[in-house]
Amino acid sequence: MLKNDKFYTFLLARHSRSGIYIKRVAVKKSYLHFTSLGLFFALGLTAAGFAVTTLVRDPVLAASLSNPASTAFTAQKVLETAAPAQAPDATDLAVNSGGPEESNVIDGEDAEIDNAVAALRKASDPAYLPTMWAHLGKINNEFGFRRNPFGGRAYEFHPGMDIDGERGEEVIAPANGTVIKAGFTGGYGNMVEIDHGHGLTSRYGHMSRIEAEVGQTIKRGDLIGLIGSTGRSTGPHLHYELRLNDRSINPRHFLPPEPTDLSAIAK
Repeated sequence: MLKNDKFYTFLLARHSRSGIYIKRVAVKKSYLHFTSLGLFFALGLTAAGFAVTTLVRDPVLAASLSNPASTAFTAQKVLETAAPAQAPDATDLAVNSGGPEESNVIDGEDAEIDNAVAALRKASDPAYLPTMWAHLGKINNEFGFRRNPFGGRAYEFHPGMDIDGERGEEVIAPANGTVIKAGFTGGYGNMVEIDHGHGLTSRYGHMSRIEAEVGQTIKRGDLIGLIGSTGRSTGPHLHYELRLNDRSINPRHFLPPEPTDLSAIAK
C-alpha cells in the first residue's frame, strides 16, 4: 500500500495461468479509517477475483493469496506494507531462464515429501535414482518461487531448476529408466521425460535437439539431448525437473553438490 495525504493506493494481484498481474486502486483515507471497513474492502476485491497483496516483495505469501481462508490475514497485511508495481524493464529480464509455471502448488507438506523420498530410496535400485547432474552449469533458478523471468515484479512457482549452458552442449540421463515423452511440450519446448520407476520421473526442457525416443531404455550417462532455448525460455539452458507421483519435488533431494569451480571442468 502506498500513501499520500488523501489516498491509500492498493496493489492488487490477480492470478492466472500465465502469471500474476498487478493493478493499482486508489481509495480515500476516510473510507478506510476503521479496520472493519478495510477488511470489508478487501473481501469485496477478493470476491471480484483479486487478492490484496504484498506478494511483489514476499513470494512465500503466494500460497496464502490463493487460499480464500487467508482473506483476513491478507487484508491486514495490505494495510501494513506493499511494494510499488512497475512495468517490465529490460534489466528485470532473467538471462537463460524459463520453464513452465506450476499452478497446482501445495505448501506445508515437507515432512510428507521427505518421507516419500526416504521410502523411494529404500525401494529403488540405486541405478534408477537421479543422483548425478544431467548437465553441469551455473544454477540460474532454483526450485520454488521466483520472480517471473520475463520481467516485472510478479512471482510464480518454478517446478524445477534452470541450469545454464551453451546451445548444443550435451544433456545426459542421470539415472536408468524408460523414455515416456520425447517432443515439443508447451512451455518446456523440446522435452524428454524419463520414468525411473516407483512413481519417480525426470524432465529435461528447452533442448535444441532430442536424442531419445519414446519407449527407449536409458542407462545412466546416455545422451538424451542438446542444450537449447525452445519453449518458454529467455536463453540457452536446461530446465531439469523431478516429479514424484506426478508432483514436482526439489531435485536436490537426490543431487550431489555442484562443483564450486565450473571453469575447471573439461569441455
